[in-house]
Amino acid sequence: MTRQNLLHHIATAIGFLGLMAWYLGARELGLFDWAVELAPEGHEGAGLMVGIMVAMTPGFFLWKLWVRWSEKKLGITGKYYEDGFYKDPPKKK
Repeated sequence: MTRQNLLHHIATAIGFLGLMAWYLGARELGLFDWAVELAPEGHEGAGLMVGIMVAMTPGFFLWKLWVRWSEKKLGITGKYYEDGFYKDPPKKK
């Protein structure tokens, strides 16, 4: 394994630890309990799921920024799936 690969794996692990900390922070702030309380009776599980999705969306955005920044700093190149997906659609003849 090259040094760049090792540094990339370490940076990814640091980002994942940050993502876990984001989740634990949201849980400690009571965001998930609040989402469950807002849900109608009998739908607490759905309320929890929506609460997790809403709370984790900014965390995953920060994760994406972290990964792209670390790859740029390490000089790692490649193709992201979403880059090709959001390009202009091919024109019909």
